Amino acid sequence: MNQLTIKLFADGAVLDEMVAAYRSGVVKGFTTNPSLMRKAGIADYEAFAKEAVARIPDMPISFEVFSDDFEIMEQEARKIAGWGDLVYIKIPVMNARGESSLPLIRKLSAEGFSLNITAILTTEQVEQTVAAFAPGTKNIVSVFAGRIADSGVDPVPYMKQAAAICHSAAGTELLWASSRELLNILQAQECGCDIITCTPDILGKLPQIGKDLWQISLETVQMFAKDSKQSGYSILGAG
Repeated sequence: MNQLTIKLFADGAVLDEMVAAYRSGVVKGFTTNPSLMRKAGIADYEAFAKEAVARIPDMPISFEVFSDDFEIMEQEARKIAGWGDLVYIKIPVMNARGESSLPLIRKLSAEGFSLNITAILTTEQVEQTVAAFAPGTKNIVSVFAGRIADSGVDPVPYMKQAAAICHSAAGTELLWASSRELLNILQAQECGCDIITCTPDILGKLPQIGKDLWQISLETVQMFAKDSKQSGYSILGAG
């Protein structure tokens, strides 16, 4: 844990889990998205968001717009901005029809809003997004490294390029999104990412960093032995 300099953000929409992560002292911020909220059964988005800000008052939290129409998206963004001083407005890099969000990003950024641009996967998208930010604003560029890896492509070279682009603009942070395993934290840090989002499962594995591999081997065998005994399995039969 001592070698970690990257900021860990908890990714989720279960308020009790968010508060537990906040109290742990490990995470430095939070992200949410419509899919996570649907999975968590959130019925009232605004009520959830306001309670989250009230219970986590001193860390950044990103709340995403829902609309696929840019005019309504802008209205939602302005409302989200009013939920707290540390709230980031999360905007997808395009809508579901493949139309770019760059004009809206430029407009909101010019007014000084803090933005988290999400669902980015290409270097070109990173370049265009960073160029759209107004000087002096604070922004997050969320590159879905996990989804890049899911396509069979190594995300590390992409993230290194993205880090160089993001760090050319003061106030812009690169976030490694859609992490899949604990190793991603160390990869993200090595790439120069500022932030990585982690699920509660990944955060729970943090004590494993640096653990002796022989000890992990032993614990694995002990787990197999315990499960075999509890299952009552037998290869040779009762006799």
